[in-house]
Amino acid sequence: MSKYDPLWEHVASRGERSCTLTFDDVANIIGFRIDHSFLNYKKELLHYGYQVGKISLKNETVTFERKA
Repeated sequence: MSKYDPLWEHVASRGERSCTLTFDDVANIIGFRIDHSFLNYKKELLHYGYQVGKISLKNETVTFERKA
């Protein structure tokens, strides 16, 4: 089980084609702020039918997109 599983499950449960969450939203879901390790874990999201589309450090947002 990954420390990011609650986030992947949240994104998949929304069922949206694309969704954007703030870093604060993510922290509320998983209980900690994302860090550089997020980049290593993001490939796990593919198993849920989604991928990380964009990470904006300036806006502190992450956009998730359903795989085509």
